[in-house]
Amino acid sequence: MKKIGFLSFGHWSDAPGSQVRSGADSLLQSIELAVAAEELGADGAYFRVHHFAQQLGSPFPLLAAAGARTRRIELGTAVIDMRYENPLYMAEDAGAADLIAGGRLQLGISRGSPEQVIDGWRYFGYRPEDGKSDADMARDHAAVFLEVLRGEGFAQPNPRPMFHNPPGLLRVEPHSPGLRDRIWWGAASQATAKWAAAQGMNLQSSTLIAHESDKPFHVQQAEQIQAYRDAWREAGHTREPRVSVSRSIFALTDRQDWQYFGTRNQDEDHVGFIEQDLQAIFGRTYAAEPDKLIEQLREDEAIAAADTLLLTVPNQLGVEYNAHVIESILTHVAPALGWR
Repeated sequence: MKKIGFLSFGHWSDAPGSQVRSGADSLLQSIELAVAAEELGADGAYFRVHHFAQQLGSPFPLLAAAGARTRRIELGTAVIDMRYENPLYMAEDAGAADLIAGGRLQLGISRGSPEQVIDGWRYFGYRPEDGKSDADMARDHAAVFLEVLRGEGFAQPNPRPMFHNPPGLLRVEPHSPGLRDRIWWGAASQATAKWAAAQGMNLQSSTLIAHESDKPFHVQQAEQIQAYRDAWREAGHTREPRVSVSRSIFALTDRQDWQYFGTRNQDEDHVGFIEQDLQAIFGRTYAAEPDKLIEQLREDEAIAAADTLLLTVPNQLGVEYNAHVIESILTHVAPALGWR
């Protein structure tokens, strides 16, 4: 059995054929797709976070709104760039959104990927400490965020407050019990996957990872997952961790599917540089008739190793078509692979 959700980048543009032409379209359609996915029996609605781009940005209003409109489906991010975040304010927002959703948030956080502007986090008011990098800053922000989510008091109360205080040190409110165990780290390498395990975070692995050997993408990703699980056991955590992978998967079941994705099936991975000193390997796109798709996916070792699969969706094609994409996988592919 495997949890299956969708991952949307929330793009909008006025390009011909786009059904998502504004930020309002993107946000409202994201909520509608979460509702539709829940009705179809999907397990998760996840959203990517980018800044200075015509894509989904601040996630918590969206997660709270989707939480108010749904009852069962998990709601998450993949991922929030911690270089841009005030961890205490983020803890307040996350706690509020999680309470609205009834404890269904699954928050993916990370150092983040290359952004639209140079050092965009500087415009948000953040600077790495002397001798530290922006990646160090992201991890420092994450450490504070994780600690605050434990719900322990740390702030000295005012002896003459406007309102009555409970005894002892005060914590950030509202606090949502259990949210600390539903934080994921988006890891690109085996080293960061091991670090995430040591911190007690779940693991998110994307459609691209650091190119660390000459093996196929799915094998390298499966090895990353195994390294994470080994590190988790070594750390002595008591709960079972969760692991997600994301994939572009399209079952070609009708004429429209063939029109959009009939030529998109890729037999090979791609290698390239996403940063000056980081070579990455990009996983293939799967697009085929259901029978062929099932056989192709049987060979994907990383999907087999993960408990959660996130389907990247072409959100600019609209809610109805994206619901069809999700339903096709749930109906025509997942049962044959034992995912349902």
